[in-house]
Formats: sequence, structure tokens, C-alpha cells
Amino acid sequence: MKPTDSRIFGPVPSRRLGLSLGIDLVPFKTCTYDCIYCQVGRTTNKSLECKEFFPVEDILAQLKDKISLSSFDVITFSGSGEPTLYSKLDELVYEIRRLTDKKIALLTNGSLLWKEEVRKKVLDVDIILPTLTTVFEKTYKFIHRPHPKLNINKIIDGLIHLRNEYDGNIFLELFVLKDINDNKNELIPLKDVIDKIKPEKIQINTTVRPPSEKVAVPLSKEELERIRDFLGNKAEIIAYTPRISSKKLKEENRIKAILEMVKRRPVKDIDISNALGIDINEVRSIIKGLLIKGMITEYEHLDDTYYVSKEGQR
Repeated sequence: MKPTDSRIFGPVPSRRLGLSLGIDLVPFKTCTYDCIYCQVGRTTNKSLECKEFFPVEDILAQLKDKISLSSFDVITFSGSGEPTLYSKLDELVYEIRRLTDKKIALLTNGSLLWKEEVRKKVLDVDIILPTLTTVFEKTYKFIHRPHPKLNINKIIDGLIHLRNEYDGNIFLELFVLKDINDNKNELIPLKDVIDKIKPEKIQINTTVRPPSEKVAVPLSKEELERIRDFLGNKAEIIAYTPRISSKKLKEENRIKAILEMVKRRPVKDIDISNALGIDINEVRSIIKGLLIKGMITEYEHLDDTYYVSKEGQR
């Protein structure tokens, strides 16, 4: 791993976890899925093979430096691919516990949890945030375009087994798309499966940033609210970014915080303002400077302007 190839990013505001210090464990777009709604783009390496893509000791050295300089709420395994493909995830969790008492979270598509060896590697994290979209194979394949050896029954079995073996919190993401998995025929049997998984939270999400495919159309706020009410008290909508106090960023450079956001995903200026608690006019001023310097680029999507760093487009 080159010295400039940092696997640590942030802290960045997370809609689900607060201020998150991220660890990207796999090469760009190495994933088990090629989801139509993915904000990072098309998968370039679809795989089920777990590897130590980057040495544990290098990741830990980078993390140690970042911890000493940053204020954050949680350390999150996430990024630009599927983190459970990292073969030494359990070893990394063990070593992180020796560095900090901050909680550790895992953002995963849940596609490998049917493997016992993978489940064992994640049992010591504090929060697991897997994704589930459907109980039907046809819908599953349409939304996720999974590796050919995967099927929805494996995914569901893996999540149920995880619940039986895992003592931490499961925040189950339900990603809903217009006219694809938002109807009663989809949601009624899905609710039955969610009841078996017994997550602490059901977090309802939809497309909020430019997806890989235009067919991934978001639901309205009212439509999301109807699904939330149908799913019950554990359900909450996470599709709209909450405001996070800028006080947590007082030690961080605002330009750096914005660059971290646009490096990982396309964002609008209002997204940055709401997430970082920075006045919208100041955000626009910083963005203008970054555009002039060529550090970020902009593009239009559905009449909105999105910003992304050139590094994030690798």
C-alpha cells in the first residue's frame, strides 16, 4: 500500500451513526453486488473471494495517526465496496479495541453472512448495519445484480443466523425503490422475514444521490412514511440527512471536512450545509474555490447540482 493510499477517511457525518471515522477495507468497487442504486458507480470487480487486500498493520498505523488528531463518535467499516470481503476483519477489530474505546460499526450488504466463517469475524463489532430489499429472487437479482453464486434465500438465512449468534445491535437497512419493491406484495412477506431477523432498528432508505441506473427512482417522503407506519415502532426513515452540530468539527478544517464528503459520494451543497452545520453561503464559497482549483467537479442530475472530488472518481 502506497503511503498516499489511505484506507482511513473522515470523520464524515453519517445519517445513521453520527460523526464516523471510516475504514475502507477493499479496493474501489470490489463487491459481491452491482446494485442499481449504488451511489459509487458500477462494480468493476464482482467477487465472493475474501482476501487481506491491505495489510492489517498498515491500516492500524493509519488509524492510530487519525485517532490522535480527530474527534468522532464511531469507527465504521464501509467505503467503496463490501467490507466483509476483507479476510482479517476479526483481527482488525481486535487490534482497534486496543487503540480506542469508541464503538465499531459495520456497514454491509449482508451478502456473505450465510457463511459461518464470515459471521464469526463480525461478532465482536458493536453495530451491524446490513441491507435487505426483498424476499423474491427476481426482485433481488434486478436490484442487486449479485454474484451468480448468491441468492436471496442465502441472504435471509444469513441474517437470521446472525441474529441467533450476535449480541450486538442490528440496524437493518430497508432500501426501497419506486415501483420495484415498494408495493404490498413485496412489503407484506418482507415484514414477516424482518420479524424473524428481529433487528433493533429498521432503517428505511431510498435513493438520495445519483444512482448507477436511472431506474432506481426514489420514494417521496409521504411514501416512505407509509412504509414506516406499516413496519411498526422499530422503523425509522433515514433517507434525509439530519443536521449534525458543527461543534464536533471545531478542531477540523472545514475545507478538509467537505473534501472528505465529496471524496466518498456525490453531494449537493445543501447536503454539506445540513450535515456539517455550516452556513450554506459559506459552503458555496468553499465549493467555488475548490472548483477553481480543480479539486472537485460538478454535474447535473434531475435538476440538482452534485459535487464529487476527482480522487473519488478513480
